[in-house]
Amino acid sequence: MPKRRRKRKRVGGGGRGKCLWCFSLLLNYNNRRRAGIGALNSKKSGDLLFHTKNNATMGPRKKSVKTCLMSSEIPEETISDETKDYMNQLSHEVLCHIFRYLPLQDIMCMECLSRKLKEAVTLYLRVVRVVDLCAGRWWEYMPSGFTDSSFLTLLKKMPDVEQLYGLHPRYLERRRVRGHEAFSIPGVLEALQACPNLVGVETSHLELVESIWTYMPHVHILGKFRNRNGAFPIPPENKLKIPIGAKIQTLHLVGVNVPEIPCIPMLRHLYMKWVRLTKPQPFKDFLCISLRTFVMRNCAGPTNSLKYVPLVTGLASARNLEHLEMVRVPFLGGLIQHVVEDSWRSGGFRNLHTIVLGACKNALEVDLGYLIITAARRLHEVRIQPSLTKDGVFSALKMAELEFPQFETLHLGYVDEFLLQSRMANADLVKYGLADVVENPGIITDIGMKAVNEVFSCIKYLAIYNCPHLHNPYNWISDHSRWTRLVDINLVRCHALKLDSFGQFIELLPSLEFISLDQMFREPPKGCARVGLSAGTGIGVSSALVSNQNSNNDNDNNAQNNNANIHDNNHHLPDDSDEENDFRQDLQPGEQQFAADALNEMEDMVQEDGEVVAESGSDTPAYSQAVIPVDVDEEQAGPSGLQRVVKPTPITVHDSESDDEEDSLELQEVWIPKNGARRYCEREEKTGDSVQSRELSEVAKTKPRHAMKRKRTADKSTSTSDPVIEDDHVQVLVLKSKNLVGVTMTNCGITDLVLKDCPKMMFIHATRCRVLKHLKVENAPIVNRFDYAQCKKLNMDQVLDQILRMPPERNRIIYLRPMQQVDTLTLEQKLFSGPYPYHICIIHEFSNPPNVRNKVRIRNWMDTIANINQELIKYEFFPEATRSEEDLKKYPKYPWGREIYTLEGVVDGAPYSMISDFPWLRSLRAAEPNSFARYDFEDDEESTIYAPRRKGQLSADICMETIGEEISEMRQMKKGVFQRVVAIFIHYCDVNGEPVEDDYI
Repeated sequence: MPKRRRKRKRVGGGGRGKCLWCFSLLLNYNNRRRAGIGALNSKKSGDLLFHTKNNATMGPRKKSVKTCLMSSEIPEETISDETKDYMNQLSHEVLCHIFRYLPLQDIMCMECLSRKLKEAVTLYLRVVRVVDLCAGRWWEYMPSGFTDSSFLTLLKKMPDVEQLYGLHPRYLERRRVRGHEAFSIPGVLEALQACPNLVGVETSHLELVESIWTYMPHVHILGKFRNRNGAFPIPPENKLKIPIGAKIQTLHLVGVNVPEIPCIPMLRHLYMKWVRLTKPQPFKDFLCISLRTFVMRNCAGPTNSLKYVPLVTGLASARNLEHLEMVRVPFLGGLIQHVVEDSWRSGGFRNLHTIVLGACKNALEVDLGYLIITAARRLHEVRIQPSLTKDGVFSALKMAELEFPQFETLHLGYVDEFLLQSRMANADLVKYGLADVVENPGIITDIGMKAVNEVFSCIKYLAIYNCPHLHNPYNWISDHSRWTRLVDINLVRCHALKLDSFGQFIELLPSLEFISLDQMFREPPKGCARVGLSAGTGIGVSSALVSNQNSNNDNDNNAQNNNANIHDNNHHLPDDSDEENDFRQDLQPGEQQFAADALNEMEDMVQEDGEVVAESGSDTPAYSQAVIPVDVDEEQAGPSGLQRVVKPTPITVHDSESDDEEDSLELQEVWIPKNGARRYCEREEKTGDSVQSRELSEVAKTKPRHAMKRKRTADKSTSTSDPVIEDDHVQVLVLKSKNLVGVTMTNCGITDLVLKDCPKMMFIHATRCRVLKHLKVENAPIVNRFDYAQCKKLNMDQVLDQILRMPPERNRIIYLRPMQQVDTLTLEQKLFSGPYPYHICIIHEFSNPPNVRNKVRIRNWMDTIANINQELIKYEFFPEATRSEEDLKKYPKYPWGREIYTLEGVVDGAPYSMISDFPWLRSLRAAEPNSFARYDFEDDEESTIYAPRRKGQLSADICMETIGEEISEMRQMKKGVFQRVVAIFIHYCDVNGEPVEDDYI
């Protein structure tokens, strides 16, 4: 006995390291047993015969039979360790300690391996107090296959269990069926009641948690209760009745019908999204004194604002409330102000660090202001709905002369993502019980933005959505508003912002690191320059053109029809209305009529890049709309006569811009009286497809004069009657910032991006920027990631040349998703033959829908290749390759002085092709896995180009040991290598001109 005690102390007293060592032994043994490997019992013909006891039952170890040596003498010390039975040397206590680190499912599997393991498992279950059926993965479901009887048997083995986590059944029957084995709610309750010491259960099942509250009210609901079948519209079968005093701390409800929210003293976090409150007074008894988080988003509750008074007063009684978020909650205007006045002395709303108000139609500025002032000491973040995004809010806060020492994040014009992404109209949302709210854009101006930083001097993160009255960001800076701590700025749909002023603003921000632009700096419609309009804002009409207008106003008769068309356009493109309204307000009365006519004509003829897509009541063939230039010497309108007009028809322009494609066009010209004259032209595309279109304003019907054929010119068409071809409006974004790390652009009208002086810039992301064409890098030495996705007019050759001409100070990865056909042979020839001091890898990916696996994995190994090269050059005196003019003259033909090879394969059913001169990659890819190999991820070498972790090639040193022979061969051949590499990943899913939907971009 003393000897056994010493042994147990030695094994168990080593702490966590000893346990993990034993744990690894246990797993190795388990794997061998599953593979059918017991004690060695085999015969080796002619040489060696071993006769050992087969320990399949893992009973007490018996003395093994002596070995019979047939031809040679082999000592026992050389026998493999696999013949030794380590598990029987461990005590039950040590095994139980090891079980603490294993999932319950694996522990139960060990019951059938041996008698001793079964005893250890039984002993472990008898004393265990905390059990997790999902092994810590709360988002997953518990193991399938349980029935009422098996679940009861399992819990009876655990009489001391106190906390049961992971009770997330995929499906539960509502009631038992006699003679049918199933997993039901009554069966689960019976099993839980068999645990006398049970304190809490974690679950996500609505009916199960309601049953636990009903029949086991003493049991706590552990963790965060999140129902998993939430949706909108709210499913009628999702119901939950919350009892008074329910023992729960966190309640997340999504898409659930709830009668009311009662008094729950223990509740700390309440999250409600798409919840229908069915009682007329759902907040009558609301009182949660321990509440710290309250979120109510897009819930269907009472429409009477007075019925939300108990809600706000109940929130004021929660003295520890930290997060308050109300979206589409129609509480009474001014209610928060009065509640704050009554409760702030006793601590109401004083501990708030996050305030979110969105689409609350009755909310007033004083409600928001009182909340901000009361919570000034701890406030971190504020998100303000558009109706409250005004200058007056921040002017009043400035007059209060408060300090916000912890404030960091401000979101102006906040609109909930559900309202942005939902395709339902407001009427549909109201039909499903949501409050009737129509949001208008925020009306904050540059003066208000200057006050923002004077109030929140420590602001770090600024987001602005749809504020059309912001013009000059440079004016946001003053002596008391320097924005010195601003780190991240996110601008969305602020169309009137001036590009040059924005660049000057960025240059003056000392701490700025990230810029995000979405639907910014839109390209003006074609023809703006001809009529004196600025870039899409409707400002700057030429006075000369206005003065030359005929006093008769020839376009009066068409105003009604065109206004109707504008209204229809705004229904499909709501972001246009704000600019047009501002435009009309800023002009003088004499200018408004001309500008309206010009803008109407432009909107009718060309939408963005000449595309108009709308609906009509009947099926009509697909057409293409663009303005065809008319010869200058054609007959023009005179003071007393008639003028020639081109009859419009419903038209749509496709994205394809192939120069080889010709369209059959019909130009229909008619004569109408001058007072109703407006010249149009149409292009009719002869296709067999059928699309929906809308009718333009009607003109008199006469016979066509003639027809002609022309090539597609949608992107160069003009929206006026002048015979002019207009190119894209040049808009250059110049970035100069000492600390800027990255810029993200989505749906922006920028044509050129210039990195003037960005020493810390690391990435550029551009998505769906239709007219983005060029990149110029003057000083951005460490930028290493470039993503250009669905940029229709991107000049790939210029962008790649600009990136590859940068000094080789970093490895660089370039991700491209072109929307036009790519000449891969010409592209590869330009890159491999150019003066670029990098090893180059070009990957052609053909998956559709797009698969990002290769794109993500390439970052794991391209740096390893470069690290090997740097080690060889720095420490092994390996020759470094160069690409000077002499080198280019020396290798004028393929392979241009490079070792070029091709790899091909299939990833998830889609082919890929890679052409590269990366050294070492083929050898590393073909090498056998080493002792460092890891298999804890789903990818293997067959599902991606190269998986270094599965090979165990985790560092440059390990890789160099693997490719030692190849290194020696290259050293003897005196072939040099580059220190840096460039990977160019081209995805071809969009080359037909139609963008493919992709959540990853």
